[in-house]
This record gives sequence, structure tokens and C-alpha cells, in this order.
Amino acid sequence: MENVLADLIRSSPWLMNVFGAVRDEGLADAWIGAGVLRDLVWGERYGSGFRPENVRDVDVAFFDPADLSRDNDLRATGRLAGRLSGVLWEAKNQAAVHTWYPGRFGGGPVEALTSIRDAVATWPETATAVAARLTGDDTIEVCAPLGLEDLLDGVWRRNARRVSVEQSLARLARHDPGTRWPGVKVVPPGQPGPAA
Repeated sequence: MENVLADLIRSSPWLMNVFGAVRDEGLADAWIGAGVLRDLVWGERYGSGFRPENVRDVDVAFFDPADLSRDNDLRATGRLAGRLSGVLWEAKNQAAVHTWYPGRFGGGPVEALTSIRDAVATWPETATAVAARLTGDDTIEVCAPLGLEDLLDGVWRRNARRVSVEQSLARLARHDPGTRWPGVKVVPPGQPGPAA
């Protein structure tokens, strides 16, 4: 299954430039994930094609336990913008998520994440709990702690590890997957989702 995702990434020159920029910038343990990968796969397999101009942002997850400051995210985002302008970058240090998550999303404290794999396993939907990166030898490496089935099979399902039903319903309304990708199946957020 990883080869299917890698082939789809390689089919987009725009996305390969994005992957190259992240690799070449050298952020600590940096990966591209979430929405842009979903947009690629679902656009190509369940919609009217992948269109870079419709990408809301490119989420770059990196892991730098030495600097948990918000400035680290801003510097990383700025460095990527300097390398490849015209892309809406959003770089987030996954080692720092516990410092801001409750303030942004409510609820009590959350545990510090221990790795990129641990972080990706908390992302909101099972289909977006996927990240990939381009290695120095141009291999595409995939991180999918919840598997690739929902991404490749076009299933929108809440990841219950950290996202509440209310948050999931709001995301479902905002993204409107049934309209954007007519072939995608939506599992109602109130149903239990997998937890990592």
C-alpha cells in the first residue's frame, strides 16, 4: 500500500517540489502529512483530480524537543517559505503540541508526544493520520500508524485518540467530503473510531 501512495505523490510534480523543499531545508525529523496527502489521494481516486491551487496549506510536522517555543514553528514555516514561495506552509513542532493543544482545542492537559509516529497517530481522521517524506536517496518513506486503508479506500472516519465527537463534526462540516470527493464514504463521528 505504501507503494500506491508513493506513486501518487510522484505523479504530481508540484508535490514532489514540496517534498524536495522540506527534505532540503533539513528541519528536525520533518514529514509532510494530513490534508495535502488526503487531497492528493482522494482528488485522484474519488474526485475530479488533484489541484495544487486548491490546497489549503501544507502541514509539515517536525520533531525538535530542544526548542518548544512558538517561535520555532514560525522560523520553520518562514524557512520553508523562503525555499519555495507560493506554498501555504504550516510547520508545527510535534514535540511542543502538549504546550498549546488544551488552549486551542479545550479539554485538560495532554501528554507530550514522543515521536513523529506518536504524533501522527493523534491526527483527527484515520485517513489524515498519515505522513510521508522524501529521503536523501529520493525514496518516499511513509508513516501511517493507523494504516493506509481509510486513506486509499476513501473512508472519512474520526480518530478517537484525541479528537472529540464535537470537534469531528465541526471538521466534517468544514471539509464537506461528500461534495469535494463524491466517492468517499463518511463514517458518522459518533461511531467509535480506532485508537492508537
